[in-house]
Amino acid sequence: MRRAKLRRFFRIAAAYLLVAILAALGWLWHSLPSEILLEPGQSLSLPRFSFIEPLRSTGSRNAASTQAVGSYQVTLSLGGWLPIKTVRALVETRPAVTVCGTPFGVKMFSEGALIVGFSDLNTAKGTINPAKKAGLRLGDRVVRMDGVLTETNDAVHDALEAAAGAPVRLIYIREGEQFQTQLTPAWDSTAGQWRAGMWVRDSSAGVGTMTFVDNDAEVFAGLGHPISDSDTGESVALRSGEIVPCQIVGCTGGTVGSPGELKGRFLSTHALGSICINGETGVYGRTRTVFSGPEAEIAFAQEIVPGDAEIWTTVDGEAPQHYQIRIEKVNDADPHRNMILHVTDRRLLAKTGGIVQGMSGSPILQNGRLVGAVTHVLVNDPTRGYGIFAQTMLKQAHSIEKTDDAAQP
Repeated sequence: MRRAKLRRFFRIAAAYLLVAILAALGWLWHSLPSEILLEPGQSLSLPRFSFIEPLRSTGSRNAASTQAVGSYQVTLSLGGWLPIKTVRALVETRPAVTVCGTPFGVKMFSEGALIVGFSDLNTAKGTINPAKKAGLRLGDRVVRMDGVLTETNDAVHDALEAAAGAPVRLIYIREGEQFQTQLTPAWDSTAGQWRAGMWVRDSSAGVGTMTFVDNDAEVFAGLGHPISDSDTGESVALRSGEIVPCQIVGCTGGTVGSPGELKGRFLSTHALGSICINGETGVYGRTRTVFSGPEAEIAFAQEIVPGDAEIWTTVDGEAPQHYQIRIEKVNDADPHRNMILHVTDRRLLAKTGGIVQGMSGSPILQNGRLVGAVTHVLVNDPTRGYGIFAQTMLKQAHSIEKTDDAAQP
C-alpha cells in the first residue's frame, strides 16, 4: 500500500513537473523574437537570453557565422541542443540615422468626418437626435452622404442642407469596417438649419517629438504611437498632413494619476515634411529639407539590455537636452511596448516630474546607439513609461520608400 502511494505521488509530481517544463518552454518560445538582425560577420547571440544559442546541427543553415548579406533560417535552442524556436535572421549593413529629439508641430486632416460628440435637437416634434437614431456612435467616421464625399465639416453641413429633411444614405467607418445606414436630418428651430445631432471633426493638430531622420532616404519618424483624437481616443485616419517647426514654451508637470504635458507653439506655416503614415508605431513621412544633428547607429533589438541609458528630449525652446534614464525591462513579444523606462535624472524630474505628453518620440540611446523612442507614460507613476524599438520604427519609415517605388510607372 505504501509503495502504491509513493508511485502515485511520483506520477503526480512528474506530471506537475512536465506541465511546468512545457509552460516554461512555451513562455520562452513566446518571449524570443521571430526576427533577428545581424551585421555581416556578427555572431548570433542574445544577451537577454544567455542560455539560448543556435542549434548545433550540421544540417541547419546557421546565420551565426555567415558573412553574406541575406535572409537565413535559424533554429534557436536551449544550450545548443534542445530546439526551441525557428526564426529568421536578416544579415544587413547596420543602418545609421540623424538623431533628433526636437519638437515638431503636426497638422493632420482625417479621411472622413470623425464623430466627436452628440447634441439633441429642439424641433417642432420635440427633442430628437437623428444621428443616434441612425445607430451612429462616438468615433465613427462619416465618409459619404448620398454618394458625396464628406471629408470635411463643411461637406457634412452641405449634404444635410441639400437633403432638406429627406432621408440620406450615410456610409461610415467603425473599427476599420465600412457600414451604411439611413439618416433623416431634422430642422433645428434653435439654430435655424438642418442638422443631424452630431459634432464632427475633420482635422487635428498637436506637438510631438521627432525621433530620427534618414536624410539619405528623405524620411522621418516620430512619436512612437499614432496621433489620436482627443475626444474619442480613436487613431486619426490620415488623409493628408504636414509637420512644421515648433517651440516648447511651457510644461505642466506630471503627478500620480495626472500626466503632465509640454506646451508648444508653431513657429511658421512652412512645412518641414509631409506625413505619409499615422500608424501604431508612430508618425512617418517624407522630409522637405535636410535635418542637422548627430549621426548614430541603430541598435538591433536583441542587443538592447536592461541598464543605464539616456533620452534626448526638448522641454524648453527648440534644442534637445540629454537626460539619464534606466531601461528596467525589455520585451520582444509586445510590438508596441518593448521597454519599460525609469527616469533617474534629477534635472528632468524637477522640470517635468518624469515623462509627460509631448515627449513621445524622444530618442533613447544606449552605448552610443539609438535603441528606441519614448511612447507612453505610466499614469500612476510619471517617472516611468514605455518605449518602442528603433529597429521597428526604421522598418516602418523605409516602407514609405517601397510604397513610392511601387507607385512609379
